[in-house]
Amino acid sequence: MYPMLRFAKEMLKFRRSPRIGVLDAHVSTHRCWPWDLDPWIELNNGRTLTLYDLGRLPMAVRTGIIGTMRENGWGITVAGNTVRYRRRIKGFQRFTMVSRTLGWDARFLYMEQSMWRAGECCNHMLLRGAITSAQGIVAPARLMQAAGRDPESPALPGWVQAWIAADAERPWPPVLPPTTPADRNADLPA
Repeated sequence: MYPMLRFAKEMLKFRRSPRIGVLDAHVSTHRCWPWDLDPWIELNNGRTLTLYDLGRLPMAVRTGIIGTMRENGWGITVAGNTVRYRRRIKGFQRFTMVSRTLGWDARFLYMEQSMWRAGECCNHMLLRGAITSAQGIVAPARLMQAAGRDPESPALPGWVQAWIAADAERPWPPVLPPTTPADRNADLPA
């Protein structure tokens, strides 16, 4: 289940916080609750992605981007991500989340988020988000201009550019392995 109460708490907590620049970091503190755990009593990898919303959306409010999107009838959706897991977050442990936008290209915003405990990075995510409208994807430069920000993105770090290039090589739709009639799913292409 989506953590609606935690989400509401974060949005209320940061609604009057000082505004930050589009590229500034938003820092928040969270706790790993029992409903966030996997069978090994640590933060579930899928739940990690959900909890990252608790940093990313308040960050967007503090930058003023959410207000601009609402004014224009735009939304935002995750268009891809990759996560590197390195340290466990156990049940009831507190952790700090750092969220920031790195830049954008013609189609996507690129953000990074990380979770920290005791000075060590537990996991790190690179995410691309698409601004959406009834007409399709809105160019991030248009969003920035509407928000009164510089529409020119800073240069994306090399590792982000490499991720973009690698992802462009991945086939879409994915190539399915050969199947037998016995295990064919009605929703899969024949």
